Amino acid sequence: MLEIKNLKKKYGKYLAVNDVSFTIDSGRTGIILGPNGAGKSTIIKSIAGLLRYDGAILIQGVSNRFQEAKKNFGYVPEIPYLYDFLTVEEHIDFMMKAYGKDDYEYKEFLLKRFELDDKREKLGKELSKGMMQKVSLCCALIIKPQVIMFDEPMVGLDPKAIKELKETIQELKQQGVTVLISTHMLDMVKNIWDDMIILDQGKVIAQYKREDVLDNEIEDIFFEVTGEEKGDDNE
Repeated sequence: MLEIKNLKKKYGKYLAVNDVSFTIDSGRTGIILGPNGAGKSTIIKSIAGLLRYDGAILIQGVSNRFQEAKKNFGYVPEIPYLYDFLTVEEHIDFMMKAYGKDDYEYKEFLLKRFELDDKREKLGKELSKGMMQKVSLCCALIIKPQVIMFDEPMVGLDPKAIKELKETIQELKQQGVTVLISTHMLDMVKNIWDDMIILDQGKVIAQYKREDVLDNEIEDIFFEVTGEEKGDDNE
């Protein structure tokens, strides 16, 4: 479970996030949507422990400031960062060692699933953006987190990798994992979301559960709430 309680974040005098609260239960996928400047990135970075903030962020009931919470949390950033001189396999091995994991069979499964098994010896500096994103995904998944967060995870991925990622998210849900996705690619998440949080100007302006909106299209809900026109850039 992921709980955000009265989250506030200021940059100087600018209030980027203003009293944001929401909860994503175990076994559900939440999506954060909003136009540019809505506060999505600040919330994502706060959950990931990259920013100081006021309020509370709980992972499996424990503050994300504590090591116990961090051990249960996986994060795939929008821009993957890899070490230039570590191979694909070494990146994953490093994460396994850092988190005390030894499921090498699962590592092999992930390498094959995201078509990295024949690239395991390639260095980080030799990889394309899409390949870097796949390695980042594997590094987050290999620790088998109870809460996992994706920031624009499908940008740069090829169609097959997107399909595999969607299937992975559905499998994580079935295993009781909490999933949170921040994205502007509405079409990519329309069939996998359970909870929708829409932000604007640092505030939550609407929250929906999939079971409550019936067959309403995610795009229609988003554009009606934000007042934007279809086709606008809503990153």
